[in-house]
Amino acid sequence: MVIRRVIDDKQDELNELRDKSRSGGGQRRVEAQHKKGKLTARERISLLLDQGTFQELDPFAVERSAESGLAEAVVTGYGKVDGRLTFVYSQDFTVMGGSLSEVVAKKICKVMDHAMSTGAPMVGLIDSAGARIQEGVESLAGYSSIFHRNTRASGVIPQISAILGPAAGGATYSPALTDFIMMVDGIGQMYITGPDVIKSVTGEEVTHEELGGANSHASISGVAHFALESEKECFQELRRLIGFLPQNNSEEPPRTNSKDDPARRDEALPYIIPDDPKLPYDMLDIINRVVDNEDFMEIHKSFAQNILVGFSRMDGRTVGIVAQQPQFLAGVLDINASVKAARFVRFCDAFNIPLVTFIDVPGFMPGTQQEYGGIIRHGAKLIYAYAEATVPKISILTRKAYGGAYIVMSSKNLKGDVNFSWPSGHIAVMGAEGAVNVIHREELKNSDDPDKRRKELVEDYEDKLMNPYIAANLGMIDDVIDPSSTRLHIIHALEMLDNKRDMLPPKKHGSIPL
Repeated sequence: MVIRRVIDDKQDELNELRDKSRSGGGQRRVEAQHKKGKLTARERISLLLDQGTFQELDPFAVERSAESGLAEAVVTGYGKVDGRLTFVYSQDFTVMGGSLSEVVAKKICKVMDHAMSTGAPMVGLIDSAGARIQEGVESLAGYSSIFHRNTRASGVIPQISAILGPAAGGATYSPALTDFIMMVDGIGQMYITGPDVIKSVTGEEVTHEELGGANSHASISGVAHFALESEKECFQELRRLIGFLPQNNSEEPPRTNSKDDPARRDEALPYIIPDDPKLPYDMLDIINRVVDNEDFMEIHKSFAQNILVGFSRMDGRTVGIVAQQPQFLAGVLDINASVKAARFVRFCDAFNIPLVTFIDVPGFMPGTQQEYGGIIRHGAKLIYAYAEATVPKISILTRKAYGGAYIVMSSKNLKGDVNFSWPSGHIAVMGAEGAVNVIHREELKNSDDPDKRRKELVEDYEDKLMNPYIAANLGMIDDVIDPSSTRLHIIHALEMLDNKRDMLPPKKHGSIPL
């Protein structure tokens, strides 16, 4: 009885300490957090994880300063997202501004180590003023330890960051090392140096939101993959994203029971492509009609809009989709589009996600701005990504693929597994008009009616050198298909490639042209 009473007393004491640690920085600071339109660290975890599944780690670990009280500036642990194990750390701005101390870093590193050893996704909820100044180099060393783990975990487990408050200076680099970054408009901010420093050094005046807000990073810098309007929407999309992904690089993506008929035809597909090859159309109209239940989760939606990337399912299988968007810059490949697509292709390859590529590309963007910006180097990243990828690669040529851009987009000689074309597809070194102007320059110059003769030569060039049956005759296109049956052809190809195994030559790693 005495032992039982001692245990009960100790348990009561521990429960009291636990309750105090769960209060964060106290009610006043919690109310201040809510007034800013922000949730607390624990409220965020409850939105991310399935109800009642969160198991906290290190609730009593606090740094030695009395200023932090009984709570530290991060809550760590694990739980489930749709029944699947997921690890999380959530920075607590109510405790010393969410600043990173030695203890905070150790808590984060421990949960990251668990995620790696158990092979489960790692989610970081960022809301921090940065390194704890009172500790000096110890807090900086903590960032180094986190960065090291981000790097080691890359390509092993999915890593996702949600920016739900400030992330400044070195604190930005942990999210930057993760696979996907979500930012909430109005409260999430990322920058290396703040507006005050910029003004003192360069004289430039800029607001916090203009410099590092969600829309700036989602549309201009490309740092953020998602810009969301609220924290609730952020966590809904975060859970949706995790649902497409495998737990780790040794597992296959989750397979769902699709209620969408795999043999479903869509008779509207052939009419999406305009008769005039110069007119744009929305590639999303094609993608949404082909995938399961019109469910396409677009990544980097506001950045480099001339190319589309995102996740969907085909007969319940997760697929990564890469596609030109003719509505923006005619779907041309430029620096940003090349980097955006290359990064996505490499992520899919790392996590065993088949790639489906829809192609309508006129070439690489010309001009001094692109050349001086390194379009050769950045375009090579996309070549490298597709050539290196060993997952199933299926492509559908909807309209045109010219020059080097044809080669880049999962072509047969970059080891594309199955390459389809619609009858509207054209493959050539360049467009027919440009080719005719080069090849028949003298003839057109001496013609009595150059416009009429040019039209005849263009039609002849398209018929003899550009139509997809020529490429199919050479084995560069596996089949010219009825657009209405595109969905069924892709699903059959995915089934055939289900057990594909392809190995790269033994090496430490390649040298991608960064």
